Amino acid sequence: MQTDTKSGVFRVLAGANLTGKYGYLVKMTHDTGVPEVVLPSAIADLAVYLVDDENIDGGLVSVEPLPGDRNVRVCLKGTCNPGDVLVLADPDTAADAGKVRALPAAAGTYRGLAVAEEKGVDGQFVLCRPYAIGNIVVNG
Repeated sequence: MQTDTKSGVFRVLAGANLTGKYGYLVKMTHDTGVPEVVLPSAIADLAVYLVDDENIDGGLVSVEPLPGDRNVRVCLKGTCNPGDVLVLADPDTAADAGKVRALPAAAGTYRGLAVAEEKGVDGQFVLCRPYAIGNIVVNG
């Protein structure tokens, strides 16, 4: 058995203001080698941590890796139906960074993160099952 490892929820520094971002996805990064989490800045980012406890920039937050053994609720941009592949919402709109959306029809490369398990509407914390689907190329 490995030592000095963690499973489940853990505490890490917020690299940006994550107040109000409960249920959003964040990515791991660092500040001069010190681990921290921030909202994604691109649709292909590895935003595989779910915010469980919010805080301001520099404060400790609780995050959990997207689990493979249970479903979670993530903030949704737009709408979805059960079975839809969920990808990161476009972080170019700051309010959408860290949300998920149904795989769009627009051309691009998206990272499949989960599958919706219920019908969802904009702003809902939609029930979904995380999967490491990987990159999906849409030829619009």
